[in-house]
Amino acid sequence: MNKAKIGPIRWQLVVVSTAAAPSSLRVHVWRKLRSLGALYLQQSVCLLPERPETSQAMNRLVDRVTRDGGEARVLAMTFTDPAQEAGIIESFAQERSDEYAEVVSRTPAFLAELEQERRKGRLTYAEVEESEADLERFRTWLARIQARDYFGAPGGDEAVKEVDRCAAELAKFEAEALATEMSGRDVANALPDEREPRLRRIEGGGSNT
Repeated sequence: MNKAKIGPIRWQLVVVSTAAAPSSLRVHVWRKLRSLGALYLQQSVCLLPERPETSQAMNRLVDRVTRDGGEARVLAMTFTDPAQEAGIIESFAQERSDEYAEVVSRTPAFLAELEQERRKGRLTYAEVEESEADLERFRTWLARIQARDYFGAPGGDEAVKEVDRCAAELAKFEAEALATEMSGRDVANALPDEREPRLRRIEGGGSNT
């Protein structure tokens, strides 16, 4: 679904300089802007659509940068050329599409790992737990991409479908692991416990002296 607003879009032009600031601040700024999906126009200059979440994040970033010795400005703007704006939106969408494609490219390895453990007979809780952690990383990664997908980039639906397929296959694997464990317990309970002492039958009821 396209998330673009009806009518003119307001943008935020972000200009940040951290040349005189600690390197840790430069890393923080870069990570924050990338996590928001900012589109870099050139070094230290990037663009974001104006949304409540991006405005709040930029206010916090400007405060952090100025407190730590850098310089930052956020300028509100609109495009007067629809073709230029369309090109910018396309660039945003392409970056998100590439990220969705990366998610999709990683899911076959997850599914192959489940199948490999199944063939090896390693249907255990430990394997389920490890795969659950991997699935949670997929979900977190996908959610972050979706949060910065401001214009409904192609590929989002496919990424969701693939992550859901991983979840469904893991649910099957977990059911098989549970059945295997329960079956093993049933067999163990059916076997005589060799640790219990056996009663010895004594003929005649007495003893010789």
